[in-house]
Amino acid sequence: MQSLTTPLLLIFALAVIGYFLAKSRALHVAGGDIRTLVSLPNQHALNTALSTIVPPAAAVLLFALYARLTGGEPNWFFSLVILGLGVTGCALSLIGIKTDSRARTYAERWILGLLIFASSIAILTTIGIVFSMLFETFNFFGQYDWRDFFFSLSWSPNFRGNSDLGIIPLLWGTLYVSFIALLFAVPIGLFAAIYLSEYAGPRLRSIAKPAIEVLAGIPTIVYGLFALITVGPLLRDVFAEPMGLGQSASSVMTAGLVMGIMLIPFVSSLSDDIINAVPQAMRDGSLGLGATPSETIRQVVIPAALPGIVGAVLLAASRAIGETMIVVLGAGAAARLSLNPFEAMTTVTVKIVSQLTGDTDFASPETLVAFALGLTLFVITLGLNVFALYIVRKYREQYE
Repeated sequence: MQSLTTPLLLIFALAVIGYFLAKSRALHVAGGDIRTLVSLPNQHALNTALSTIVPPAAAVLLFALYARLTGGEPNWFFSLVILGLGVTGCALSLIGIKTDSRARTYAERWILGLLIFASSIAILTTIGIVFSMLFETFNFFGQYDWRDFFFSLSWSPNFRGNSDLGIIPLLWGTLYVSFIALLFAVPIGLFAAIYLSEYAGPRLRSIAKPAIEVLAGIPTIVYGLFALITVGPLLRDVFAEPMGLGQSASSVMTAGLVMGIMLIPFVSSLSDDIINAVPQAMRDGSLGLGATPSETIRQVVIPAALPGIVGAVLLAASRAIGETMIVVLGAGAAARLSLNPFEAMTTVTVKIVSQLTGDTDFASPETLVAFALGLTLFVITLGLNVFALYIVRKYREQYE
């Protein structure tokens, strides 16, 4: 798209020039008295600028989509089309400047269109992600039996053939690591949120909450190194070897605990904000009826804040399921089914990365399996969202 740089720059320059020309023409049409205008000069100028920029920008987006589907490249004809749209929009908006022109309405329509487009980006992106995974997943299942993929208990890819690509060991590792992480992060994060919102004084709160939120800003590779160098050897020497459960520093417990530390601020910060949003009148009413502060928290505050707390836990769960670096360095890359938390295992995300890296044949099932893994993970996350939405709606009706 480099050949479109020049026409786009020219369109931007034309929009700036059109802005000032429209403002000057509006003043000229008004005869120096802007009270005769239905719309202010600035609104005429804004309408001209948007009329110059938006149509060419929409054309560029449509051509980018067409080029992505057909493999086409921009040429001089398309550049002329972009320039023509910009010049036409600028000229028509300038010609249309009159005392009774409703430039404000036109400008607001342009802005409304931009807002609708911006609000649609998330939906369109999700649709694009799903379809991109679906197409490659269909290609994968055209080469590999779906029953072996979903029900096989072995994961053993081999780019020379005879691969065993069962997802169950990867799902087990993903859920096992995520469960340990949430088992560690949710109680600690929720208790921290309750203390900060209900018991801590303003001075302690101003120090403790930012200190907890710092954990969210640490890169995951740093957490992975912490798991590899510190937590893993510590768990091995203190628990695994003395109890005869293993001799490896890489384990599900290592990755789960370190990931749990990373998830604490996701649970605590969101839960703290949600608990603080519970009306003080509900607390006062409970205390006025003779309930203790702890009873008020258990029976009034937490139930009222439960929809938001579920959302915070869901966010933490999604973050745990999609984590990669901590698992690579903390849990290893072995795909196995085991209940021993001190054994090395792996997750779906780790195998997605490993199957798509290196000099591999993109058309082979050993590579295409990454898309089937990604689609499966997407469906699981979607199920978590639907379940959380059900919980939120059920309790929101009760407490609102």
